[in-house]
Amino acid sequence: MSLYAFSPEDIEPLIEGLAIVGTGGGGSPYWGRAILEHEFCMGRTLAMIDLEDISDQATVVSGGIMGSVKVLEAMGVEEVMRHWEERFELLEVTRVMETILGRKIDHVVPFEVGALNTPVMLSLGARLGIPVIDGDALGRSAPETQMTSFIGHGVSLTPMPLIDYQGNVVIVHEAPDPTYADELGRWVVTKGGGMGANNHYPMSGRQAKEAVVPDTISGALELGRAVLQAREEGDDPVAAAIGFLGGVRLFAGTVTSLGEEEKMGFYYTIASLEGRGEFSGRMARLVIKNETMLLSIDEEIKVFFPDLVCMLEPATGRGVMSVDLEVGTPLVLVGVPCHQRLREAVQSEIGKVAFSPARYGYPELKYQPIETLAEGFR
Repeated sequence: MSLYAFSPEDIEPLIEGLAIVGTGGGGSPYWGRAILEHEFCMGRTLAMIDLEDISDQATVVSGGIMGSVKVLEAMGVEEVMRHWEERFELLEVTRVMETILGRKIDHVVPFEVGALNTPVMLSLGARLGIPVIDGDALGRSAPETQMTSFIGHGVSLTPMPLIDYQGNVVIVHEAPDPTYADELGRWVVTKGGGMGANNHYPMSGRQAKEAVVPDTISGALELGRAVLQAREEGDDPVAAAIGFLGGVRLFAGTVTSLGEEEKMGFYYTIASLEGRGEFSGRMARLVIKNETMLLSIDEEIKVFFPDLVCMLEPATGRGVMSVDLEVGTPLVLVGVPCHQRLREAVQSEIGKVAFSPARYGYPELKYQPIETLAEGFR
């Protein structure tokens, strides 16, 4: 069995890598770093296991915390960590899932790779005393619970138990509409104090081996190491990130405006950018629903979800969070093909609903890989 035990020296490179592949979302690096530091201070062991090394008969679940970043920030790190030592909602909801399933959970797997949402799952694994699977449902971050490789490979999102900050427990036992559980969960958390946690996608080890996007946590760690090394040695950290990811520099410029649009009942941030350097005279437009969902350059679509648009600081190669964007922010936009398992999920019948571009305002679009849309891959 191949196990990896994290050390405090892994914190910075892991957070660096997770922030890049989070595509603007996945939670705050500040909070992710604080969670990992707290776990080491408490003496807990953070470990991950290779996907292929788990038993076919293992019981695996995914999950995460839900709620508003504003609520976390209002409480502050010390208060949240103290609260989680008394009541860790993510641990509680995992125990609820065990009761529903009637068996012990052997492994947890992150819903997404992101600078907060992956560390919090490592914390869950540490508190359960089990290793986290080196992988996730996307190989990036995503705004909605049904947007996963799992759902397109025969794994049901439900049952999905939720616990909010006030201790209310709600269980979605079954939902034919794959978007229902996510939308209900957000309402529950909003009503219940603005924070909470869920569990979902119960599966066997055998199913996990077919549905999980593998090696994404270790990949983020190695990506972070490559970027940090380039920065320390005076090399181009953006080039290091692009080289590691197998991506393409699609645009470089400065944010000129940020606005909000409403389409079909959903709200999105629209960031407009003016090109710099080799992209001088060109304009880009990002559609953001927590994460970057679509990029057009000079009104021509170049990439859209689930392929990645990573927003990087030009000087440092750091991943930029969408909540930190403001007019004048310089960005390098890097396009990266998503994992083949995610593409298979998008093409499935349920995946066409779960991943529908209508969820971010483009019901007319049908998925096209970045390789067919963007220069540099052709």
